[in-house]
Order: sequence, then C-alpha cells, then structure tokens
Amino acid sequence: MHEQVRAAVAYIVGALISGKQTSAIYDYSRGMHILISGSLTHKNVNVYDYTHGCHISGNGDNGQLNLYHYGQSSHVLLRITGTQFSGFDYGSGSHFSGHMSGQSISLYDYTESEHFAFSI
Repeated sequence: MHEQVRAAVAYIVGALISGKQTSAIYDYSRGMHILISGSLTHKNVNVYDYTHGCHISGNGDNGQLNLYHYGQSSHVLLRITGTQFSGFDYGSGSHFSGHMSGQSISLYDYTESEHFAFSI
C-alpha cells in the first residue's frame, strides 16, 4: 500500500470513527503531519490531500466505502465497523486492517507486513 493511500485511509477512518473532521493526520512512520480536509460522511467522502496535491473521493453504504485516490490512480474498498476497519487496496493488490483508540489509529498493511501508527 503506498504511503499516500495509507495516510488518506487513516485520515478518513479517524474522521468517521471519531466524528471529528480535522485538517491533518500525523504519520509516525514518516514523522510528519499530512494536511487533508474536506467533507466526510459514512456515505460520501470528498477530501483533498494538500501535502501530496490530490483528491480522494467515493461513496458507499452500510459501513462500506468505495474510494478513489487520484494521486495514486487507485481504488480502495474500506469497511468500518465500530472502531475496527478493514479493506482492500487495489493499487497494491493487498488487504489492510486496523482499529482506532482515542485519537490513535493503528493500520496493519499486509503488503508491508507491518503496523503503521497515526493520530488525528
């Protein structure tokens, strides 16, 4: 999973689970804030990643979102259930999963076989 896609997914998950729409997410693996903002609901996502200069948008229903990351030209399927999430990144052809606790998001990327930490 590309790091831009991973950060965007973490931001979307964080905003939707917490109900707070912030203007950035902190990526601990890269030691930097990723500036992202826009409109998010469980049915419609339209955000812009200012750090990488690209849109991420999509729609869905029943806890499942079909997203498109314009910067990486890839589709992402995202399912959110409570504080847990999982999905499939078509760009890398791999699954991911994770959970949110407080303001912290832990995402396991099966492509990298590694956990990645973020905070909103």
